[in-house]
Amino acid sequence: MNKMLYKPLGLVVSSLGGIAASMLFKQIWRRVSGEDDAPDATDAKYGWAEVVVAAAVQGAIFGAVKAAVDRAGAEGYRKATGDWPGDE
Repeated sequence: MNKMLYKPLGLVVSSLGGIAASMLFKQIWRRVSGEDDAPDATDAKYGWAEVVVAAAVQGAIFGAVKAAVDRAGAEGYRKATGDWPGDE
């Protein structure tokens, strides 16, 4: 039953992680490229390399932040309840 409590908590934590990942990517992109926004795939003024590199960097940052935030949320839940949310 306690593990059912983790689902809404996990959604909130994941949402906050997504926001943090977006902010982190935007800062890194600005420092590396000197531009405020990464190129969109349909933006004609950028070539394949810029679009694909931007997407790869954004994906890597999002994946790493999501994994760290989800793991921290699971650890916090375990400390609070004694249950690991992923165990069956």
